[in-house]
Amino acid sequence: MFLSVKEMEVRKVRFDETFDPGQIDFSGEDLQQGSPLHVTGTAELLAHSEGEVRIQGRYSVEMTAECDRCLGGARFPLDGSFDLYYRPMSDIAHEEEVEIDEGEAEIGFYERGGMELEDILREQVLLALPMQRVCSDVCKGICPVCGKNRNETTCDCKVDSADDRWGALRNLEL
Repeated sequence: MFLSVKEMEVRKVRFDETFDPGQIDFSGEDLQQGSPLHVTGTAELLAHSEGEVRIQGRYSVEMTAECDRCLGGARFPLDGSFDLYYRPMSDIAHEEEVEIDEGEAEIGFYERGGMELEDILREQVLLALPMQRVCSDVCKGICPVCGKNRNETTCDCKVDSADDRWGALRNLEL
């Protein structure tokens, strides 16, 4: 859905959309959309501004990924909100370096008369996901010796620490 600034000049744009899995591309992130992504919100042109736009909304979706520890399936139900500000790309000084203050670091930029809601949602979902994607907090991972998933079976493998390049540092007293 394209959020047009021209339309926002006339009225506040309200949206209530549902995006089925596959409509928003998460493939480059090793991530799949496990349920429809539902979003509601508004987009408005701020009064007394040179094209500054405010987009507010709520979304809910379930994302799935491979667990970083055991390589099994991991589910991430997300339910979040956003309150974003955008300015026209023409506001950026192209020729010189410009110092920005802390408040300006939170502002995005748009070109061609608006922005795609799908791009905004993709960014919000990626920011809401944890850095380490694990199936549970108590995930035991994969055995480095035999490769079995320690959550499913136990193994009696012993990890030898024959390479002790840092051993001399352990003997230092502080």
